[in-house]
Amino acid sequence: MVTIRVILLEPLYGGNIGSVARVMMNFGCRDLVLVNPPPINDETRAFASSAIELLESATICETFEEAIVDADVIVGTTSKMGETENRHVRMPAYSPKALKAKFDGKKGNVSLVFGREDRGLSSDELSRCDIIAVIPTSASYPVMNISHAVAIFLYELQDLSPGEYPLADRYNKDLLYEHIHEFLHKIPYPPHKLEKTALMIKRILGRAELTGREVQTLRGVLKRTERAIKEGRESER
Repeated sequence: MVTIRVILLEPLYGGNIGSVARVMMNFGCRDLVLVNPPPINDETRAFASSAIELLESATICETFEEAIVDADVIVGTTSKMGETENRHVRMPAYSPKALKAKFDGKKGNVSLVFGREDRGLSSDELSRCDIIAVIPTSASYPVMNISHAVAIFLYELQDLSPGEYPLADRYNKDLLYEHIHEFLHKIPYPPHKLEKTALMIKRILGRAELTGREVQTLRGVLKRTERAIKEGRESER
């Protein structure tokens, strides 16, 4: 079945970390990763209440890359949705309920990434995510307290149905994304469109819930296409 990990990227306040740990205990989620957090102090423990053990067992990472290295699917959360189809970094955005429909009956590791309390996740960090998720809130005040946001996501995802549909692992998906990027360079693709197109393809594939075999098939198609292009160029000489 799908296992859920909560990643807090550079949280600012120990009290919020403790509150997130408490919420995770409420919904049976015990995998917490902290990236460059403030020191765990008495305030943090007080807000954690009965979740001290979960708090003390949290994994501490120095970089975002370290935190997501073994995540089969990376879900980046944001309060700011893209306003047009050209804003690929923040689109398409899924609600917590829609995420449940995507992951129900699947098998793998899903990381929910929550950004800094004051400025969230950067565009670069969001571009590293497979899927973007937004909680539908009032447009007049969309930014939620981080522990409240975590609670809503975990509430929706707490009773996912077990399944044997295995999601592709992070390593092979990253190889595919790198291969696509290299392929666009080789075509050659218009330089001013390359990065946006590569991100758009990543978003498409991120929503596709690829299996390992599907990833290998796509890479095989790319390799055969590259070989055909090379042979065609050589025959023209």
